[in-house]
Order: sequence, then C-alpha cells, then structure tokens
Amino acid sequence: MKIITISREFGSGGRELGKRLAEELGIHCYDHEIIELIAKEHGFDERYVANISEKCIEAAYPTTIGHRFAMPPVQIMDQGFQVAAAQQQIIENFAKQGDCVIIGRCADYALAEFPNVVSVFITAGAAAPT
Repeated sequence: MKIITISREFGSGGRELGKRLAEELGIHCYDHEIIELIAKEHGFDERYVANISEKCIEAAYPTTIGHRFAMPPVQIMDQGFQVAAAQQQIIENFAKQGDCVIIGRCADYALAEFPNVVSVFITAGAAAPT
C-alpha cells in the first residue's frame, strides 16, 4: 500500500504537486474533501472548519487544564476538538481504504504510526536577490 502525505508552505506548489503525483500514480488524492466531510458530518460551515484545521491544536486547549478546579470547557473550544478529532478519523479512514495522497491537514502526524507512509514537506524556495 502507498500512502503519501504532503505538508507544504504557502506558495510552494505542494497542492499541485500532490494532485499531479496522485494522477501519475493512478491513486486518490485527498485535500479539500477532508474539510467538506467534517463540515457535513458536524454541521459546521466549511470556512470555519478550514480556519480551525489550519490552526495549531494547542491553541484550543483551555488554560485551566491541569488545575484541580477547572472551569468547564467553552463551547468554541469543544468545536475545535471536534474538528481535530474528526479530521484525524477521516484521514485514518482514507489511509485504511488504500493507496492515496493526502495533502496538508496534519496528515503526517495523523498517520505517524501507520506502516508504508511516506511524508514529504514542500518548501517555497527563497526569492532570488534583486
């Protein structure tokens, strides 16, 4: 089984590279479909899901974690955790279905324990000095 995750910097062309690679290999490429599934399954707006999934998950942790008398989590924080958990599950399901390229969405971390995963990071080259 071939599972390729592509993480990328803005402007690197990583999304296009992933799509072309999947096309050349004749396998599925998953990108925006992850956001669409999360939004559909949880009733969130796609823009909201995209925004949450681009942020670091640590930002969603309440500051009271680890304190004995913690306040109950804020609903907004719960939604962030729902998005992160759904994203993890969807990525794992895609990987279990067979060969694929998964672009972004922390797929390299989500599939760190999976066998046969190749993770690639695409960086934007520095502009030539003028």
